[in-house]
Formats: sequence, C-alpha cells, structure tokens
Amino acid sequence: MNPTIAIATTIRVLRQLRADPRTVGLIVGVPTALLVLLYFLYRDYDHIPGVSGHPFFDRIALVMLGVLPFALMFIVTSIAMQRERSSGTLERLLTTPLAKADLLFGYAAGFSVAAAVQAVVATGVTVYLLGMTTAGSVGLVVLIAVVDAVLGVALGLLCSAFARTEFQAVQFMPVVVVPQIFLCGLLVPREAMPDWLQWISRVLPLTYAVDALREVGAHPDATVAMWVDLAVVAAFALVGLGLASATLQRTTR
Repeated sequence: MNPTIAIATTIRVLRQLRADPRTVGLIVGVPTALLVLLYFLYRDYDHIPGVSGHPFFDRIALVMLGVLPFALMFIVTSIAMQRERSSGTLERLLTTPLAKADLLFGYAAGFSVAAAVQAVVATGVTVYLLGMTTAGSVGLVVLIAVVDAVLGVALGLLCSAFARTEFQAVQFMPVVVVPQIFLCGLLVPREAMPDWLQWISRVLPLTYAVDALREVGAHPDATVAMWVDLAVVAAFALVGLGLASATLQRTTR
C-alpha cells in the first residue's frame, strides 16, 4: 500500500461525501433521530423489571450507540463501492498506480472520519440532551462506536465484492447485520440463549462491541475486558479489509 495514494483516496471520498448532503444526513442524522425516538418510546418506562438502578433507556441507548453505526456504515459503504463499480469508476481507478489496498484503506479511512462525526454527534445528543448516564467515560463510548462503525465499513466493502447491483448490496444486510443484532444480547441476554446460539454469538464481532459498551456502562474506569473486546472488534475490521482487498473485482461480474 502506498500511503500517499491511500491518503489521496481518503480525500476523494471525503469530497464525495461533502457533495452528497443526503448521504451525510443519513450517516450523521439518522442514528441521532432514532435515539431520540427511543427516548420518547421509553421515557415513561423507568426501569427494567427485576433490575434496580438502571433506567431502561440508559441500557438500550448505550447498546444502540454501537449497533446503529455498524448497521448504517455497512449499508452506506456497500452501496458506495457498488456504485463505483457499476459506473466504471473502479475499473478506471485500478488502471492507475492505485492498488486495491490503497483504494480500500482510503475508503475505510474516509468513511471512518464520517463515522467519528456520527459517533460524536449521536453520543453527545444522547448524553447531554437526552440524559443518558454511564459509569465510565463518554470518550470511551465514542471510541467504541467509531471502531464498530469501521467494522461496518470493512464488512460493507467485503460484501460489495459479491453484489452485482446496489440492490443486491443491500440484500446482504439481512445475512450479515441482522443476525448479529439478534445475537449480540440486545434483545435477549446471551446467557439466556440456547447453548448453540451462545456459541454462534461468540464468533460474531458485534457481540464484542456490545460487551465493551456494557463494560463502560458498568465500570467507572476502562477495564481489561473492555480493551480485549475492543481489540477483537478492531481485529475483525482489519481482517474484513484484508479479505475485501483480496476479493475486489474491477467490474461487476
């Protein structure tokens, strides 16, 4: 990978995003709007039955700060890369000195900047306007949300290699994203799942992002378990980018 070319690719991606206010609105505005909706949905539902001292909104919003960036960045990235392929831009770019790794890491870096803005805005609104409280640092919540969004970028880039159209790229969401949401512990505590589902959840990266966020919610200081969970998510993201580089096609098959 050539760092200069990768940085130039990152700048190109950011310029494309700046010229597309609808996509920027999707990335930055939608997670915040959904969290506001959750706030009004659970505003009068103060506590989880049988769990003292934990307002329901605090618990659900903390997890959603990891789930929403992951899901939205997966959708946006997979469609954006498929659009590059179907328009012929990808084929033209790969006839230049631009390597596959330059392209993919440039895309990952560009969308990671967007993810960082998304995480800061969503977390800021949730904490300072909606009143969500955590035992740990808000900065750690933002960090985990950003790494989780980068994971969504990596998996979106990987899945786009197997899609022929933008519609097919979106169809990967029920296969890749939705099962992770079901099994990460958001809907049912993982300890209450059947053993075989617990084993599946242990190999899904979103599970570790949710565990890391819950560590922040439960402990005033960063724990070893939180850093381990975050490292696992980052490792999945790097592996996803590597596989995306290996499977990248110049044109739609």
